[in-house]
Amino acid sequence: MRDTVTAQTGFAPPSAKPLLAAAAVIAALVLLPFVAQAAGSPATVALATRVLIYGIAAASLNLALGYGGLVSFGHAAFFGIGGYTVGILYQHYVADELILGLFTGSNQLLVTLPAAVVVSGLLASVIGALSLRTSGVQFIMITLAFAQMIFYLFASLTAYGAEDGLIVRRRNELFGLDTRNDTVFYFICLGVAAAFFALLSRIVRSRFGLVLVGLRQSERRMAAIGIAPYRYKLAAFVISGIGTGLAGALMANYLRFVSPDMLHWTKSGELMIMVILGGVGTLFGPLLGAAALVILETVLAAWTEHWQIILGPLLLAVVLFTRGGLQALLARLGGKP
Repeated sequence: MRDTVTAQTGFAPPSAKPLLAAAAVIAALVLLPFVAQAAGSPATVALATRVLIYGIAAASLNLALGYGGLVSFGHAAFFGIGGYTVGILYQHYVADELILGLFTGSNQLLVTLPAAVVVSGLLASVIGALSLRTSGVQFIMITLAFAQMIFYLFASLTAYGAEDGLIVRRRNELFGLDTRNDTVFYFICLGVAAAFFALLSRIVRSRFGLVLVGLRQSERRMAAIGIAPYRYKLAAFVISGIGTGLAGALMANYLRFVSPDMLHWTKSGELMIMVILGGVGTLFGPLLGAAALVILETVLAAWTEHWQIILGPLLLAVVLFTRGGLQALLARLGGKP
């Protein structure tokens, strides 16, 4: 029947396998906290929350890196700015002081998350507008330089803890929910992640996403047909920075702490490893990469304090032998070419 429809129309009807796989994954994520509690492993919920947050950040970087071909070592700046936005708003809320004499602080998630998105988006627009006037190694080094400038700035701001960072004593509130409960906060992060990946899916499948892929493959050809590369690349960079800032705001709430370590260039390296591990230029690959890296770090660190020695060869083996990351490996195991 499927072959008949394809022959008559020229189009194959969509397979039910991806829909069933997506439904199974969503059901597993929803049931995870209850299974973890029943199994006497509440720490699994906290681990899954970290995976979701890093998955958002890695997928955001992947929009610029995997789809747009923009190798950025500056995304730690957006991750940290998102976290510091939450921390600064909370500190001024507790102290009942205005920020710069203009804005009031807040402990409401519906205020702090949009604020983190706006601030990280503005920062990404400034960094992107300057960095995208270069390309290649110069672009990589400029984004790295901007990130390190912001790192040293916050490391020297004594008003906001300097190198000691800021403590967020209570997670931001949302509709009277007990956000201090790890299960409740997990479902909040799951809802944000679901909305984010749904939006990201629309973006990469739109004309804008197709143009980004075209620019990655041949910017000269796209310019020859009338596409303005700079505008599209800047838009992708800003959207990527916004998503990373959103993840940073969630991480600040999860940890109830923010420090300059969130801004260090090594955080950009971690996000890039997640993208490469899961699959560059894939939608859910970065989420798989985040899960693999976070779980490996947690398990190996419980075995030995020298866990990096074991982690390095494992990551190298995955990158060399999976031919496209974990998502490509799973696709081949599922029978796809």
